[in-house]
Amino acid sequence: MTDGRNQERTLVLLRHAKAEQSPGTPDVERRLTARGHADAAAAGAWLARHGLLPDVVLCSAARRTRQTWHGVALGMTGSPPEGGPTGSSPVVRYEQAAYEASPEELLELVRSVAPTAGTVLLVAHNPGISLLSALLDPERADQDGLRTTDLVVHRPSTAWPDLVSAPLTTRHTARG
Repeated sequence: MTDGRNQERTLVLLRHAKAEQSPGTPDVERRLTARGHADAAAAGAWLARHGLLPDVVLCSAARRTRQTWHGVALGMTGSPPEGGPTGSSPVVRYEQAAYEASPEELLELVRSVAPTAGTVLLVAHNPGISLLSALLDPERADQDGLRTTDLVVHRPSTAWPDLVSAPLTTRHTARG
């Protein structure tokens, strides 16, 4: 087992998929649309095709982010038509603190990950998730922020507890 010091790390930030506008429904309980479910599965397939299977998933506890993660997980295992390779099961943490979180609060969640984790997937909301990407790499972050089912890949050179910055190397908008 490695101690995580010389390990390559990857942080994937994912804004949740398209959610319903449901008057009278609390925001935290909003569900994904049919398009949102398809886009989440496409995001999982893209992650699998690019070898970005997470060791740890940090997911907001809101319904739409949990549904997004479920769709991503299905997409990673090859269930959708464009599927990919099945990986080992990640540790999944549903985090109340990720709902309406500031970029600094999201960064603290990432810093709490075990140093031995190689790839971390954070599924959260705007504006926090977009602002976290900009905090980690102000020069390469999309100034318009992440759209629904946008993925950005950051490559930190430090251990998770020491994370301050990380170059953004890839971005992708998943559409099913």
